[in-house]
Amino acid sequence: MQNNTFSTLFVGQNFIKLNEVDSTNNFLKNLASKSEPLPEGTVIMADNQFAGRGQQQNVWETEDGKNLSVSFYFRPFFLPINKQFYLNMAISLAVSETLAHFLPENVAIKWPNDIYYTNKKIGGILIENTLTGTSIKSSVVGIGLNINQLKFSAAINERTISVHQILQKPTELLYVLNKLCVFVEKFYLMLKAGNYEVLQNDYLKRLYNYQIPALYKKDGLVFEGIITKVEEDGRLVLKTSSGSSSYVFKEIEFLHHT
Repeated sequence: MQNNTFSTLFVGQNFIKLNEVDSTNNFLKNLASKSEPLPEGTVIMADNQFAGRGQQQNVWETEDGKNLSVSFYFRPFFLPINKQFYLNMAISLAVSETLAHFLPENVAIKWPNDIYYTNKKIGGILIENTLTGTSIKSSVVGIGLNINQLKFSAAINERTISVHQILQKPTELLYVLNKLCVFVEKFYLMLKAGNYEVLQNDYLKRLYNYQIPALYKKDGLVFEGIITKVEEDGRLVLKTSSGSSSYVFKEIEFLHHT
């Protein structure tokens, strides 16, 4: 463990940098399960994450030392379980604001856990909450950002992009992490203060395809819909020709633009 010079009050002040780990989320969960209390805002960073995970066990592909693979530890006991998606909103806003600091326009949040630049994925988020009673005991927030990787596998190359590919120059990972810690702390404190309406409004402003007709797929059927809102529990609400419907994670598929 080491203290860092991140310009924050608590996020990243306890910073652990690893050469290699299966998953920063797994490492942080194991660390938090030990008897010694872990400081809130602890950050784990790994140069190589050889079994990084996305939502619902998807694999996060990253090249050694090229991208940002980090996890944050929080104790948002103040957040009711039925409002836990607001943590997702806060983190998504923090990540998008971080990237917007480096990139020109077109950084967007793709519901529920991806960050896009134009129509390509540039980052992903995985939040794992531990619940106790009617509140959240702890949260491990994993964030992966494509920073300096220039080549991706054929399976994802057409819909993935990195900061280096956009700017045509490398970016220092610790500099990105410093900005990320600042924005994560900012939006987490907004969440702690109960500024739900502000978070939701800012989230919708950044939301990919918000109020734009687009194609989606459910149970093999393609349909056109318009995103009108995101519920407190995280359900995506679409207006279609047959009325409004809400969807949980993975229930519908966004069809990529060509």
